[in-house]
Amino acid sequence: MKILIFTNHSYMLYRFRKELIQELMKHNDVVISTPFVGHEDDFKAMGLRCINTDVDRRGINPKTDLKLFFTYRRILKEECPDLVITYSIKPNIYAGLACAFAKIPYCANVQGLGTAFQRRGLAQFVTVLYRTALRKAKTVFFENQGNAQEFLNRNIIAAEKITLLPGAGINLNEYKMIDYPKNDVIRFLFLGRIMKEKGIDELFSAIRRLHDELNGKVVLDLVGFFDDDYESRVNQLVDDGIAVFHGFQSEPRPYYANADCVVLASYHEGMSNVLLEASACGRPVITSDIYGCREAVDADISGYLCKVQDAGSLYRQMLRMARCSAREREAMGRAARRKMEQEFEKQLVVQKTVKALFAKS
Repeated sequence: MKILIFTNHSYMLYRFRKELIQELMKHNDVVISTPFVGHEDDFKAMGLRCINTDVDRRGINPKTDLKLFFTYRRILKEECPDLVITYSIKPNIYAGLACAFAKIPYCANVQGLGTAFQRRGLAQFVTVLYRTALRKAKTVFFENQGNAQEFLNRNIIAAEKITLLPGAGINLNEYKMIDYPKNDVIRFLFLGRIMKEKGIDELFSAIRRLHDELNGKVVLDLVGFFDDDYESRVNQLVDDGIAVFHGFQSEPRPYYANADCVVLASYHEGMSNVLLEASACGRPVITSDIYGCREAVDADISGYLCKVQDAGSLYRQMLRMARCSAREREAMGRAARRKMEQEFEKQLVVQKTVKALFAKS
Protein backbone atom coordinates (compact mmCIF):
# COMPACT_ATOMS: atom_id res chain seq x y z
CA MET A 1 0.00 0.00 0.00
CA LYS A 2 1.26 3.49 -0.80
CA ILE A 3 0.71 6.10 1.90
CA LEU A 4 1.23 9.82 1.27
CA ILE A 5 1.58 12.17 4.23
CA PHE A 6 0.95 15.91 3.85
CA THR A 7 2.22 18.23 6.58
CA ASN A 8 3.29 21.86 6.94
CA HIS A 9 6.42 21.26 9.04
CA SER A 10 9.00 18.48 8.64
CA TYR A 11 10.59 19.31 12.01
CA MET A 12 7.35 18.78 13.95
CA LEU A 13 6.47 15.63 12.02
CA TYR A 14 9.83 14.03 12.77
CA ARG A 15 9.90 15.09 16.41
CA PHE A 16 6.49 13.71 17.27
CA ARG A 17 5.43 11.19 14.59
CA LYS A 18 8.54 9.30 13.53
CA GLU A 19 7.54 6.19 15.52
CA LEU A 20 4.18 6.10 13.73
CA ILE A 21 5.91 6.50 10.37
CA GLN A 22 8.35 3.71 11.23
CA GLU A 23 5.40 1.46 12.00
CA LEU A 24 3.68 2.36 8.73
CA MET A 25 6.88 1.66 6.78
CA LYS A 26 6.94 -1.98 7.93
CA HIS A 27 4.26 -2.97 5.41
CA ASN A 28 3.76 0.11 3.23
CA ASP A 29 5.53 2.53 0.93
CA VAL A 30 5.46 5.94 2.67
CA VAL A 31 6.06 9.30 0.98
CA ILE A 32 6.06 12.70 2.73
CA SER A 33 5.07 16.06 1.24
CA THR A 34 6.42 18.89 3.42
CA PRO A 35 8.32 22.17 3.39
CA PHE A 36 11.99 21.40 3.98
CA VAL A 37 12.57 23.19 7.30
CA GLY A 38 14.47 20.56 9.26
CA HIS A 39 14.72 16.76 9.66
CA GLU A 40 13.94 15.96 6.03
CA ASP A 41 17.44 14.43 5.86
CA ASP A 42 16.53 12.26 8.85
CA PHE A 43 13.43 11.07 7.01
CA LYS A 44 15.55 10.25 3.97
CA ALA A 45 17.95 8.31 6.21
CA MET A 46 14.95 6.24 7.32
CA GLY A 47 14.41 5.29 3.69
CA LEU A 48 11.61 7.75 2.97
CA ARG A 49 11.13 9.88 -0.09
CA CYS A 50 10.30 13.52 0.67
CA ILE A 51 8.65 16.02 -1.67
CA ASN A 52 9.61 19.63 -0.95
CA THR A 53 6.25 21.46 -0.86
CA ASP A 54 5.94 25.14 0.00
CA VAL A 55 3.18 25.87 2.55
CA ASP A 56 2.44 29.33 3.95
CA ARG A 57 1.67 28.18 7.50
CA ARG A 58 0.10 31.36 8.84
CA GLY A 59 -0.99 33.61 5.98
CA ILE A 60 -4.55 33.81 4.65
CA ASN A 61 -4.13 34.62 0.99
CA PRO A 62 -6.72 33.15 -1.44
CA LYS A 63 -4.25 33.16 -4.33
CA THR A 64 -1.55 31.36 -2.32
CA ASP A 65 -4.02 28.87 -0.87
CA LEU A 66 -5.52 28.11 -4.27
CA LYS A 67 -2.01 27.47 -5.57
CA LEU A 68 -1.45 25.05 -2.67
CA PHE A 69 -4.67 23.19 -3.54
CA PHE A 70 -3.52 22.71 -7.14
CA THR A 71 -0.05 21.69 -5.93
CA TYR A 72 -1.66 18.99 -3.81
CA ARG A 73 -3.81 17.86 -6.77
CA ARG A 74 -0.69 17.56 -8.92
CA ILE A 75 1.17 15.56 -6.26
CA LEU A 76 -1.77 13.18 -5.87
CA LYS A 77 -1.91 12.65 -9.62
CA GLU A 78 1.83 11.95 -9.78
CA GLU A 79 2.00 9.71 -6.71
CA CYS A 80 -1.35 7.84 -6.93
CA PRO A 81 -1.45 6.95 -3.20
CA ASP A 82 -3.83 4.38 -1.73
CA LEU A 83 -4.21 6.39 1.49
CA VAL A 84 -3.43 9.98 2.49
CA ILE A 85 -2.75 11.28 6.01
CA THR A 86 -2.79 15.04 6.67
CA TYR A 87 -1.44 17.10 9.58
CA SER A 88 -2.34 20.72 10.49
CA ILE A 89 -4.97 23.06 9.14
CA LYS A 90 -3.88 23.84 5.57
CA PRO A 91 -2.98 20.27 4.60
CA ASN A 92 -6.17 19.10 6.33
CA ILE A 93 -8.27 21.49 4.25
CA TYR A 94 -6.55 21.73 0.88
CA ALA A 95 -5.12 18.22 0.65
CA GLY A 96 -8.45 16.98 2.01
CA LEU A 97 -10.31 18.77 -0.78
CA ALA A 98 -7.85 17.44 -3.35
CA CYS A 99 -8.31 13.89 -2.06
CA ALA A 100 -12.09 14.24 -2.20
CA PHE A 101 -11.91 15.35 -5.84
CA ALA A 102 -9.55 12.46 -6.66
CA LYS A 103 -11.63 9.95 -4.64
CA ILE A 104 -8.60 8.93 -2.57
CA PRO A 105 -9.20 7.77 1.04
CA TYR A 106 -7.74 10.22 3.55
CA CYS A 107 -7.45 10.75 7.30
CA ALA A 108 -6.91 14.16 8.90
CA ASN A 109 -5.20 15.14 12.15
CA VAL A 110 -6.49 18.17 14.09
CA GLN A 111 -3.61 19.01 16.45
CA GLY A 112 -5.33 21.97 18.07
CA LEU A 113 -7.64 24.76 16.95
CA GLY A 114 -5.10 27.58 17.02
CA THR A 115 -6.10 31.15 16.26
CA ALA A 116 -8.47 30.13 13.47
CA PHE A 117 -11.29 29.45 15.91
CA GLN A 118 -10.52 32.37 18.22
CA ARG A 119 -11.64 35.11 15.80
CA ARG A 120 -15.33 35.10 14.97
CA GLY A 121 -15.22 35.98 11.27
CA LEU A 122 -12.24 33.75 10.58
CA ALA A 123 -13.82 30.91 12.57
CA GLN A 124 -16.92 30.99 10.37
CA PHE A 125 -14.80 30.90 7.22
CA VAL A 126 -12.61 28.05 8.49
CA THR A 127 -15.71 26.14 9.61
CA VAL A 128 -17.06 26.16 6.05
CA LEU A 129 -13.69 25.08 4.64
CA TYR A 130 -13.27 22.28 7.17
CA ARG A 131 -16.86 21.08 6.71
CA THR A 132 -16.29 20.79 2.96
CA ALA A 133 -12.79 19.30 3.19
CA LEU A 134 -13.61 16.64 5.78
CA ARG A 135 -16.94 15.53 4.34
CA LYS A 136 -15.33 12.48 2.68
CA ALA A 137 -12.62 11.84 5.30
CA LYS A 138 -12.27 8.28 6.53
CA THR A 139 -11.54 9.41 10.08
CA VAL A 140 -10.41 12.60 11.82
CA PHE A 141 -7.94 12.34 14.70
CA PHE A 142 -8.23 14.74 17.65
CA GLU A 143 -5.88 15.18 20.58
CA ASN A 144 -8.48 16.23 23.14
CA GLN A 145 -12.21 15.95 23.67
CA GLY A 146 -12.75 19.72 23.66
CA ASN A 147 -11.47 20.12 20.09
CA ALA A 148 -13.58 17.18 18.92
CA GLN A 149 -16.66 18.67 20.57
CA GLU A 150 -16.02 21.99 18.84
CA PHE A 151 -16.16 20.24 15.47
CA LEU A 152 -19.36 18.46 16.48
CA ASN A 153 -20.95 21.69 17.69
CA ARG A 154 -20.13 23.37 14.38
CA ASN A 155 -21.50 20.38 12.41
CA ILE A 156 -18.16 19.96 10.68
CA ILE A 157 -18.06 16.17 11.00
CA ALA A 158 -20.20 13.32 12.31
CA ALA A 159 -19.40 11.71 15.66
CA GLU A 160 -18.63 8.32 14.07
CA LYS A 161 -15.71 9.87 12.16
CA ILE A 162 -13.90 10.98 15.33
CA THR A 163 -10.87 9.13 16.68
CA LEU A 164 -9.59 10.55 19.96
CA LEU A 165 -5.87 10.13 20.73
CA PRO A 166 -3.82 11.17 23.78
CA GLY A 167 -1.79 13.53 21.64
CA ALA A 168 1.22 12.08 19.86
CA GLY A 169 2.17 10.15 23.01
CA ILE A 170 5.63 10.15 24.50
CA ASN A 171 8.60 7.87 23.77
CA LEU A 172 9.58 6.81 27.28
CA ASN A 173 12.86 5.31 26.05
CA GLU A 174 13.96 8.69 24.69
CA TYR A 175 12.52 10.70 27.58
CA LYS A 176 13.75 8.81 30.59
CA MET A 177 13.26 9.69 34.24
CA ILE A 178 16.00 12.16 35.24
CA ASP A 179 17.28 12.68 38.78
CA TYR A 180 15.75 15.75 40.38
CA PRO A 181 18.18 18.72 40.42
CA LYS A 182 19.79 20.29 43.47
CA ASN A 183 19.50 23.96 42.49
CA ASP A 184 20.41 26.90 44.71
CA VAL A 185 17.34 28.73 43.42
CA ILE A 186 14.03 27.38 42.12
CA ARG A 187 14.22 27.18 38.36
CA PHE A 188 10.98 27.44 36.41
CA LEU A 189 11.27 26.46 32.75
CA PHE A 190 9.26 27.69 29.77
CA LEU A 191 10.00 25.78 26.57
CA GLY A 192 8.21 26.71 23.36
CA ARG A 193 7.37 29.62 21.09
CA ILE A 194 7.61 32.92 22.94
CA MET A 195 4.24 34.32 21.91
CA LYS A 196 1.10 35.74 23.49
CA GLU A 197 -1.04 32.62 23.06
CA LYS A 198 1.44 30.55 25.06
CA GLY A 199 0.60 32.72 28.10
CA ILE A 200 3.84 34.68 27.95
CA ASP A 201 2.31 37.94 29.22
CA GLU A 202 0.91 36.17 32.28
CA LEU A 203 4.15 34.26 32.83
CA PHE A 204 6.32 37.37 32.70
CA SER A 205 4.01 39.16 35.12
CA ALA A 206 3.96 36.21 37.52
CA ILE A 207 7.71 35.55 37.51
CA ARG A 208 8.58 39.21 38.12
CA ARG A 209 6.17 39.36 41.07
CA LEU A 210 7.47 36.04 42.42
CA HIS A 211 11.11 37.08 42.04
CA ASP A 212 10.45 40.26 44.03
CA GLU A 213 8.48 38.52 46.77
CA LEU A 214 11.00 35.69 47.24
CA ASN A 215 14.04 37.96 47.15
CA GLY A 216 15.46 36.56 43.94
CA LYS A 217 15.19 32.89 44.91
CA VAL A 218 13.47 31.99 41.64
CA VAL A 219 14.67 32.10 38.02
CA LEU A 220 12.84 31.63 34.74
CA ASP A 221 14.66 29.70 32.02
CA LEU A 222 13.33 30.50 28.54
CA VAL A 223 13.98 28.04 25.72
CA GLY A 224 12.47 28.88 22.34
CA PHE A 225 12.24 31.43 19.58
CA PHE A 226 10.31 34.67 19.16
CA ASP A 227 7.05 34.47 17.24
CA ASP A 228 5.94 37.88 18.42
CA ASP A 229 7.71 41.06 19.47
CA TYR A 230 8.88 39.97 22.94
CA GLU A 231 12.60 40.52 22.50
CA SER A 232 12.82 43.76 24.50
CA ARG A 233 10.80 42.32 27.39
CA VAL A 234 12.94 39.19 27.49
CA ASN A 235 16.10 41.29 27.46
CA GLN A 236 14.77 43.35 30.39
CA LEU A 237 14.02 40.21 32.42
CA VAL A 238 17.54 38.95 31.68
CA ASP A 239 19.09 42.31 32.65
CA ASP A 240 17.11 42.26 35.91
CA GLY A 241 18.42 38.79 36.79
CA ILE A 242 14.93 37.27 36.62
CA ALA A 243 15.33 35.16 33.49
CA VAL A 244 17.92 33.32 31.44
CA PHE A 245 17.29 33.17 27.70
CA HIS A 246 18.72 30.10 25.94
CA GLY A 247 17.24 30.62 22.46
CA PHE A 248 15.89 27.78 20.35
CA GLN A 249 17.31 24.37 21.24
CA SER A 250 16.75 21.20 19.21
CA GLU A 251 17.55 19.03 22.24
CA PRO A 252 15.27 19.90 25.18
CA ARG A 253 16.24 17.19 27.67
CA PRO A 254 19.14 19.03 29.37
CA TYR A 255 16.75 21.89 30.13
CA TYR A 256 14.14 19.57 31.61
CA ALA A 257 16.94 18.03 33.68
CA ASN A 258 17.89 21.38 35.19
CA ALA A 259 14.31 22.49 35.88
CA ASP A 260 12.51 22.34 39.21
CA CYS A 261 9.17 22.88 37.46
CA VAL A 262 7.94 23.40 33.88
CA VAL A 263 5.34 26.12 33.21
CA LEU A 264 2.98 26.41 30.25
CA ALA A 265 0.12 28.91 30.66
CA SER A 266 -1.17 28.41 27.12
CA TYR A 267 -4.50 29.75 25.83
CA HIS A 268 -5.18 26.68 23.66
CA GLU A 269 -3.44 23.42 22.79
CA GLY A 270 -4.12 20.20 20.94
CA MET A 271 -2.08 18.17 23.39
CA SER A 272 1.04 19.83 24.73
CA ASN A 273 4.14 17.80 23.89
CA VAL A 274 6.15 19.96 26.30
CA LEU A 275 3.98 18.79 29.20
CA LEU A 276 4.37 15.16 28.13
CA GLU A 277 8.13 15.45 27.78
CA ALA A 278 8.57 17.27 31.09
CA SER A 279 6.38 14.77 32.91
CA ALA A 280 8.20 11.80 31.38
CA CYS A 281 11.47 13.28 32.66
CA GLY A 282 10.00 13.47 36.17
CA ARG A 283 9.25 17.16 36.46
CA PRO A 284 6.13 18.68 38.02
CA VAL A 285 4.27 21.12 35.79
CA ILE A 286 2.03 24.16 36.09
CA THR A 287 -0.35 24.66 33.20
CA SER A 288 -3.67 26.14 32.14
CA ASP A 289 -6.90 24.40 33.08
CA ILE A 290 -7.92 23.91 29.44
CA TYR A 291 -8.35 21.01 27.03
CA GLY A 292 -4.97 19.94 25.70
CA CYS A 293 -3.19 20.79 28.96
CA ARG A 294 -5.27 19.49 31.86
CA GLU A 295 -5.26 15.93 30.45
CA ALA A 296 -1.49 15.73 31.01
CA VAL A 297 -1.75 16.59 34.72
CA ASP A 298 -3.23 14.93 37.78
CA ALA A 299 -4.12 18.16 39.57
CA ASP A 300 -2.33 18.62 42.91
CA ILE A 301 -0.56 15.27 42.42
CA SER A 302 1.73 15.67 39.40
CA GLY A 303 1.32 19.43 39.02
CA TYR A 304 -0.97 22.44 39.37
CA LEU A 305 -3.60 23.96 37.14
CA CYS A 306 -4.15 27.71 36.78
CA LYS A 307 -6.95 29.71 35.22
CA VAL A 308 -6.31 30.56 31.60
CA GLN A 309 -5.28 34.17 30.85
CA ASP A 310 -5.07 34.93 34.57
CA ALA A 311 -1.68 36.20 35.75
CA GLY A 312 -2.81 36.19 39.38
CA SER A 313 -3.85 32.54 39.26
CA LEU A 314 -0.58 31.59 37.59
CA TYR A 315 1.39 33.55 40.20
CA ARG A 316 -0.40 31.79 43.07
CA GLN A 317 0.33 28.36 41.65
CA MET A 318 3.96 29.22 41.00
CA LEU A 319 4.26 30.55 44.56
CA ARG A 320 2.66 27.37 45.83
CA MET A 321 5.21 25.29 43.88
CA ALA A 322 8.09 27.45 45.14
CA ARG A 323 6.99 26.92 48.74
CA CYS A 324 7.04 23.13 48.36
CA SER A 325 10.13 21.34 49.56
CA ALA A 326 12.45 19.79 46.99
CA ARG A 327 11.28 16.39 48.21
CA GLU A 328 7.64 17.30 47.58
CA ARG A 329 8.40 18.56 44.08
CA GLU A 330 10.40 15.42 43.36
CA ALA A 331 7.43 13.28 44.46
CA MET A 332 5.19 15.21 42.10
CA GLY A 333 7.66 14.52 39.31
CA ARG A 334 7.55 10.79 40.03
CA ALA A 335 3.75 10.91 39.86
CA ALA A 336 4.04 12.72 36.52
CA ARG A 337 6.25 9.95 35.15
CA ARG A 338 3.79 7.26 36.28
CA LYS A 339 0.98 9.08 34.51
CA MET A 340 2.95 9.09 31.26
CA GLU A 341 3.64 5.37 31.58
CA GLN A 342 0.00 4.56 32.19
CA GLU A 343 -1.74 6.88 29.72
CA PHE A 344 0.63 8.36 27.13
CA GLU A 345 3.17 5.71 26.17
CA LYS A 346 4.08 6.20 22.50
CA GLN A 347 3.43 2.69 21.22
CA LEU A 348 -0.08 2.68 22.66
CA VAL A 349 -0.83 5.80 20.61
CA VAL A 350 0.84 4.38 17.49
CA GLN A 351 -1.18 1.17 17.64
CA LYS A 352 -4.46 3.02 18.15
CA THR A 353 -3.64 5.30 15.21
CA VAL A 354 -2.74 2.39 12.91
CA LYS A 355 -5.92 0.55 13.85
CA ALA A 356 -8.04 3.56 12.90
CA LEU A 357 -6.12 4.20 9.66
CA PHE A 358 -6.75 0.72 8.34
CA ALA A 359 -10.21 0.11 9.78
CA LYS A 360 -12.80 -0.80 7.17
CA SER A 361 -15.21 2.04 6.42
